[in-house]
Amino acid sequence: MKADTGTLIRGGRVIDAGTGIDGRVDILIRDGYVAGVGPNLAAEGAEIVDASRSIASAGFVDLHAHLREPGFEQKGTIASETEAALRGGFTTVCAMPNTSPPPDSATQVEALTERILRDARVRVFPIGCVTKRREGRALAELAELAAAGCVAFSDDGSPVADGRLMRHALELAAALGLPLSEHSDDPVLNANGVMHEGRISERLGLQGQPAAAEITAIARNLALCEATGGRLHIAHISTARGVELIADGKRRGLHVTCEVTPSHLFLTEDSVFGRGPSPAYDTNARVNPPLRTESDRRALLAGVNAGVIDAIATDHAPHATEDKLCEFDDAAPGISCIETALGTVMTLVARGELDLVAALRALTLGPAAAFRLEGRVPGIGSLADGAPGDVVVIDPAVRWAVDPAQFASKGKNTPLSGQELTGAVRAVVVGGRLAFERGVVHA
Repeated sequence: MKADTGTLIRGGRVIDAGTGIDGRVDILIRDGYVAGVGPNLAAEGAEIVDASRSIASAGFVDLHAHLREPGFEQKGTIASETEAALRGGFTTVCAMPNTSPPPDSATQVEALTERILRDARVRVFPIGCVTKRREGRALAELAELAAAGCVAFSDDGSPVADGRLMRHALELAAALGLPLSEHSDDPVLNANGVMHEGRISERLGLQGQPAAAEITAIARNLALCEATGGRLHIAHISTARGVELIADGKRRGLHVTCEVTPSHLFLTEDSVFGRGPSPAYDTNARVNPPLRTESDRRALLAGVNAGVIDAIATDHAPHATEDKLCEFDDAAPGISCIETALGTVMTLVARGELDLVAALRALTLGPAAAFRLEGRVPGIGSLADGAPGDVVVIDPAVRWAVDPAQFASKGKNTPLSGQELTGAVRAVVVGGRLAFERGVVHA
């Protein structure tokens, strides 16, 4: 067997939240793991990745992505969506359970794991259902799901509306040492709204979702988190008041973490209206929770910069063309965004709205810590010695226009089509192997 001569990422500005490194140094990977980070490292025979004029970081960790398989292969597959994740710089992805059948039993998780091992281009962790069939009526066998390898529990876009059931779920999840990732929404207040309730929904004549639907649900879930001592993760937070509630919960010592999507950091309710002078009813901008106001967006950015928001998670949701080529009310919610996530983040950095170091922390160590993935893969989300050899190399200056036709994802549903972004993934190393270079095909 040929000896592993290693991979050397040379000359980049390395930013790593796990070790506190921020400087122009090299990264050496041997046998799939980080073997050293420092200046002028020697590695005879190693494959060289030139990172000059670039930024190098630990591979990104996504706590919230939809791979669609099994059951919705017309929207995406494990193969297609993990290839998209790779191109976006994500080397670890947590797969949400809104599949058919959903992973609400050990049998389903084991079948999903077999597919992952066969087809995934990056590391994938399954998230198990909170309730059977995600119907919110009876708890799934959470202990069985944990034993089968699930890293968290969630009913994804279906909030656990029954407070007593949610309390029991948090208690059991706490006993199992796993977080419960909750879509915080009050279905009654939501009233089947299709966008944010405000000036744009009124102008377009669309049913709106009030911010109060998220805010009241977060408040309830925090109260239940406090009562149970459970680990609560608030998925895709979208309101300014929601960020304040999370910050208060953290100050009071609750075991609460949260995530925000790149879409909610970058876009507002105006995206539904469209870019032209006439209303466009852009179905690609329909997402749940909805894109909110500019003041909400700014609060979310401040939450990332301050570390209140632990993770930037994509909520990548690929859809088939027919899912969006319809009336706005009938369109499926979701944005295919795992390949544009880094571009939107770096554009916000270039604008001075987002701190680069804070953003990279929220893409690496922050999410790894939120789901305690260190216990499964030591060093994940960092470049510490012995950490997995997962590295993303970023070109912070390149400008490019979003062309969904070029996506690896089956989902071309993005409101960013034609938008110019600053900053892109240049190369990705997975387990010490150069798996992606921009403009180069790797087997």
